[in-house]
Amino acid sequence: MWEQKSFHTENNGTGTLYLVPTPIGNLDDITFRALDVLKKADILAAEDTRHTMKLCTHFAIHVPLVSYHEHNKKKSGEKLVAELESGKNVALVTDAGTPGISDPGTDLAAECIARRIPVVPLPGANAAVTSLIASGLPTDHFLFYGFLPRTKKERDQALKDLSVLPFTLIFYESPFRILETIKDLKEAFGERRVSLSRELTKRYETFVRGDIGETADFLDQGEVLKGEICLVVEGSDGKQKNPEDLWWAAMDLNAHVDHYVNAQHLTVKEAIRQAAVDRSLPKREVYRIYHRIDESL
Repeated sequence: MWEQKSFHTENNGTGTLYLVPTPIGNLDDITFRALDVLKKADILAAEDTRHTMKLCTHFAIHVPLVSYHEHNKKKSGEKLVAELESGKNVALVTDAGTPGISDPGTDLAAECIARRIPVVPLPGANAAVTSLIASGLPTDHFLFYGFLPRTKKERDQALKDLSVLPFTLIFYESPFRILETIKDLKEAFGERRVSLSRELTKRYETFVRGDIGETADFLDQGEVLKGEICLVVEGSDGKQKNPEDLWWAAMDLNAHVDHYVNAQHLTVKEAIRQAAVDRSLPKREVYRIYHRIDESL
């Protein structure tokens, strides 16, 4: 056990690792305290030094800048820990937002704590919470998931596990994968409310709020999104209480209907109705997809 008193004057000769949030878009969102820490630090560790240099130039921060990112975190982390143990203070920043959230800052903080080097977090900008409070979805309980797995099999399993949780869910996603992710959400979750946000705090800040199906249709129309996206999804309403209830999650809709016809000997009409209930989809939509009816005709 170790009790850290962040503002105590004695740190056993070590420096302090400061986790410093930076603006996610609008530079006015940086705090006075963050600027003070950045200017007084002995070393500034950044995910992308070129990106952070722009911030330093804007606020006249003249501190030695070193690189610390996913691909060099072991080697760079060892050097930073050595500097901290020698008594130097290190300020860690990410490209934007709060370090340690979906980035290697977590590893550096954990290593410092293991060595009893003080880790002091500063409050500040965070895309997940910013998106959540403007989503219109419940905020009393929520789960931040971050980026979903890249492979289809792992992503489907992750969504299957998440689909039964009653909490509002928060994801980060790339603009190049958002449509695929929304479609996977619809397959696993059925119809729920979502809020998609992009370019937070910037001139083109945009929110897309609606059902999963509406959002998929909106994106399918060729809407081109830029910048990292934060997706907030309504939690389960409790109708599906166990993962076993989602036995059909790996099936496409047609296979789901055919299962009821072939394995449980329901009529096609009954099978369509039951599949619609399972997936929380309108029966007419399941009917249209199963029978390959083109609504544009």
